[in-house]
Amino acid sequence: MSRLKISAISYLNTAPLMWDFEHEEANADHVSDYDISYTIPSACAEALRAGTADIGIIPAAAYASVPDLVIIPDVAIAARRAVRSILLVSKTPNKTPIEHSSQDPLSKEKWLKRVRTVALDTSSMTSVALAKILFAKWLGGARDYKPMAPNLDAMLDQTTPDACDAAVLIGDPALQIDRTRYFSLDLAEEWVERTGKSFVFAFWAIRQQALEGRDARAIAQVFKQSRDHGLSAKNLEAIAQEWAPRLGINIEAIRVYLTQNIHYYLDPPCLDGLQLYYRLAAEIGALPPAPELRFL
Repeated sequence: MSRLKISAISYLNTAPLMWDFEHEEANADHVSDYDISYTIPSACAEALRAGTADIGIIPAAAYASVPDLVIIPDVAIAARRAVRSILLVSKTPNKTPIEHSSQDPLSKEKWLKRVRTVALDTSSMTSVALAKILFAKWLGGARDYKPMAPNLDAMLDQTTPDACDAAVLIGDPALQIDRTRYFSLDLAEEWVERTGKSFVFAFWAIRQQALEGRDARAIAQVFKQSRDHGLSAKNLEAIAQEWAPRLGINIEAIRVYLTQNIHYYLDPPCLDGLQLYYRLAAEIGALPPAPELRFL
């Protein structure tokens, strides 16, 4: 039988999920059954839609638009508090640094009133829809949105006609921002504060057709086991040591990010938050109505 094709994302937050696939000695008997390619989140979903990949760590938003997907249970990239890597960012009105200004409700309210145009990171469908939900429901109404490549300088460069007042930025580029230089909101933190629910950014999904003749339970176990191996203390430390110089972030910040900011389990609180996300996104027209969640 042919090897299953995996479309994955090369961000720090996916490193624990990919542990066995990138360290074949950990699970050599099963990892050899898969071929892996890396891309950005939105392209991951397109690979499943096109059939060029069988399994992908898809943005949660993609489940609403890519047909015939089945979710690998219990594994996710989610957040139960501030996530640090999904941000709404703008230069401060007076061009001077403001530390932790997003925690000051009055300062936040004044800032948001100045935000009329928002650049949306084209690499993420889920965070784009999340930003639209937050604005529509709680942050003063929809803004003028402009899809743009994730280059913060270009997004906010006021000398160009495409410049915006604020930008949604995700993943490693968001982690690398010096937030003392900008006014920023953590979108996961805003979601949790407004809804009281966890937020799911991504999960593993497989095309229904790719399951034919295969042991679905065994496939699910491979991905759960890779997550569990990646989250062991020893391997988390190895990830931190590897990624700190790559991103220019200190090791302790990476440890905290992987153990406190990211939640790797598609548990009932996450599923509740996911269902609410789909309902609100459809309600405001940010996503089509999502089908019923189907699991391996």
